[in-house]
Amino acid sequence: MAEPLAGRLPLGHGTDEPAVPVVPPQGWLRTAADRLLGRKPGAPGSLSQRIVVLAAFWIAILLIVGGVALDRVVTGTITRNFDERLAEALPAMIAAAELDPFGEVRFNRTPVDPRFGEPYSGLYWQVSGEGRLPFRSRSLWDRELPVDLGRPCIDICASRSEEFANEPLRVIERDGIIPGSPVVWRFAVAQSAQQLDNQLADVRRTLWWSLGALGAGLFGLAVLQATVGLMPLKRLSTAMADIRSGKAERAPTEDVPPEIAPLVQELNELLDHNEKAAESARMHAGNLAHALKTPMSVLVNEASAGSPDLADAVTRELATMRRHIDHHLARARAVGRRKVSASRADVWPALERLRNAIERIYAERGVVIDLAGLQSAVFRGERQDLEEMAGNLMDNAAKYGGGRVFVTVSEEMGPAGPMVCISVEDDGQGIPEAERVRLFERGARLDTGKPGTGLGLAIVRDVAEIYGGSVDLAESEDLGGLLVMLKLPSGAVGRVA
Repeated sequence: MAEPLAGRLPLGHGTDEPAVPVVPPQGWLRTAADRLLGRKPGAPGSLSQRIVVLAAFWIAILLIVGGVALDRVVTGTITRNFDERLAEALPAMIAAAELDPFGEVRFNRTPVDPRFGEPYSGLYWQVSGEGRLPFRSRSLWDRELPVDLGRPCIDICASRSEEFANEPLRVIERDGIIPGSPVVWRFAVAQSAQQLDNQLADVRRTLWWSLGALGAGLFGLAVLQATVGLMPLKRLSTAMADIRSGKAERAPTEDVPPEIAPLVQELNELLDHNEKAAESARMHAGNLAHALKTPMSVLVNEASAGSPDLADAVTRELATMRRHIDHHLARARAVGRRKVSASRADVWPALERLRNAIERIYAERGVVIDLAGLQSAVFRGERQDLEEMAGNLMDNAAKYGGGRVFVTVSEEMGPAGPMVCISVEDDGQGIPEAERVRLFERGARLDTGKPGTGLGLAIVRDVAEIYGGSVDLAESEDLGGLLVMLKLPSGAVGRVA
């Protein structure tokens, strides 16, 4: 497959000449901004620079487009008013026109403006006909207005003429008929356009100076907005530096604009989360150290005393240490899976597998585990973690109870959404309310006469909290023993009302 050009075009076909970088059409604005700011092309710019450059381009475009449109409207209005004033002489000229005995046109009354009688005054009139000598005002003297008789002017025709040297003219023409004459006469009045040009130049100068001042003011406003508007972000950056240096623990939430408040809140929540994660890591490192300390002490004592049962002790204690390590590795895996996984696990089949396994383990004691409740419940997480938590609870109920275990599955609506509730009850002696909190401490065991590490409920709680769930202890009303309620996020969204 041919290699894509990736934005570069070769200079010559089949040569080793260097390629020329091609700027994508959509990147012209950024390229222009880089050149304007003297920045390396493609380098990320600050927010203030982006705001200012974007505002400058947008203001310039709007002012240019608006200025051109306004210039056309104003110049058109001034020119139209000039033409209308000039055309006011045409009706009087047509009304005063008549034929002399030789068939030539004459005025029975002269136009009243005295400039028509002053040579080269800048105001002129002329009446022209096909094959006839033009009848001109005295102000024209030895000159003649350029008239195109081949172009009909039933309505008023306005044009600009450069016929006279150093005197541009604005010419207004109109066709008229004189009674008794077979010729269509062209009545024209003209005035020097110098006054019009000067007026238009003054208007344009004022207009563009005003728009330039407006653009400078808007650009200054954009700079002020970029400076003052981004000041909360600069304060947030300073707060982050203070947090990193230890001068502060959290970003201040006072006097924060509403647009920045969610960012500050998320930042503080992220810091809280990191603190909890660090505390959790320290706690579980301590848990692991505490769990490994006793087996290691036993091994040291056995080895120092030269015990003949050293091999058995090593095997036994290493198995204990391995269980502790497996527990903590399971928790670490749960943390990783919780962050990247979107898995779903069916609760009922997992509980059935656990029931069969635990009933076989405690078959000599006649342990019976009954399942009831919602069979379609789904856990939003990994199946291994579900079996780790539920297996610990069901194993404890079978180990410390009298032989009867009830497991009930239900769903309820929690603060963060629907939750799967797995209740495990046994018919044991139960645990006093004052002692229940101790069960979640590392290495805590209320019955030391049976094997165990004292980490089961602690691991269940940790993994449940990783998924946003919880574990609560209570007294079973039906069996009289301990009731453990495990709540985990449901994967069946929208089923719980």
